[in-house]
Amino acid sequence: MDLGTTTVVIELVDLENGETLAVASFENPQRFGGSDIMNRISYDGGPFQGELHQAIVKGLNFEIRELCKRLRVRRREIYEVAVAGNSTMRDLFFGLDVQSIGQKPYKSLIEHEVLEGKRRSMSLTVEAASLGVQVHPRARIFGLPLIASHVGADTAADLVAIDMERQDEVTMLVDVGTNTEVVVGNGERMMTASCPAGPAFEGGLVKYGMPGCEGAIESIGAVNGRFDYRTIGGVEPQGICGSGLIDLLAELRRTDQMTPKGVFPDRAFEINVVPEHGITLSREDASNLAQAKAANFCGQYIVMRRFGIAPGDVRRLYLAGGFANYVNVANAIEIGFLAPVDRDRIVKVGNAAVQGAKAVLLSRSRRESLERLIGRIEHVELETTPDFFEVFVEGCQFKPMPPETADLKVG
Repeated sequence: MDLGTTTVVIELVDLENGETLAVASFENPQRFGGSDIMNRISYDGGPFQGELHQAIVKGLNFEIRELCKRLRVRRREIYEVAVAGNSTMRDLFFGLDVQSIGQKPYKSLIEHEVLEGKRRSMSLTVEAASLGVQVHPRARIFGLPLIASHVGADTAADLVAIDMERQDEVTMLVDVGTNTEVVVGNGERMMTASCPAGPAFEGGLVKYGMPGCEGAIESIGAVNGRFDYRTIGGVEPQGICGSGLIDLLAELRRTDQMTPKGVFPDRAFEINVVPEHGITLSREDASNLAQAKAANFCGQYIVMRRFGIAPGDVRRLYLAGGFANYVNVANAIEIGFLAPVDRDRIVKVGNAAVQGAKAVLLSRSRRESLERLIGRIEHVELETTPDFFEVFVEGCQFKPMPPETADLKVG
């Protein structure tokens, strides 16, 4: 399973033949603790410590029961579980104290123990009964290894899914989410960073923003002074999901209805997107989207610069994450959400974290090779970059990323 901050995806696999029997997804039930990981870390450090752990276990158990009922499978026949997720989500699931992840140097207890020589690996293996997960009580629950700081087990799973160990040319992975992770490199040398993008493109902080479910506007185009749109399920629009917001921002720029700094004509407070349904985009919405986009911009730009390459040097860009399959790549590049890599080099890989988790569920050798791969990754702390603030401010503008990483110099 992939424990996303916003959405959880689980896949039931037949261990005899490796086939997927069913896939299910549900909203992460920890949302009451905050929409991003820092809020959840804070919540878990308060008087209700342990509630977030209990919530995700109960949510998972409900989905397992429903899947097993539908497929007529006994829960006790589930013998192994592989868990991917960012550092906070993974450790909350295992019932660990996550306070150290929210404080400098932003490392989990597990990472501290590895650095102190108390552990050999940042992966975890426990029996299901110890967590209250309703599968076979002695089933092994394997938590994929963290990489460093906020770059967690979901990114590790992504690297398995794209077979990073076998990549010879310069490859870039961008896993878009509440926390976006970026990896640049090849099988021999890699750099990574985590970008706290927040939930603006996933249904939060935008008045008419919503997750990618029925009724969400998933694509928008400007036609004769109006916005033409398509909703998920073909029903009346309820709001706009991430892919639709990227389209909308690109169209507003293309039609001069918004400046690169997010200002509307005549300094209007909002723009009508679907007036017959009252759906609008406000200046405040645009500001929140600009900051979320800037986090993605900074992660890609700074890691490429540290690695010593420009966007044109990337031979393959793997785009992963919740709405990655639905993003209009040209529009994402136009507003600076994605690096200006040639579109024929961009590959959408969907939920790569689940794919990678499945691969290590089925193969001991893939687990061992992943441990070796992680040892070759250099973690880049974005906030310690000397000109981080200048790059972030540049990233807040709705315009393409510079084609050369030397165009924004260290101040």
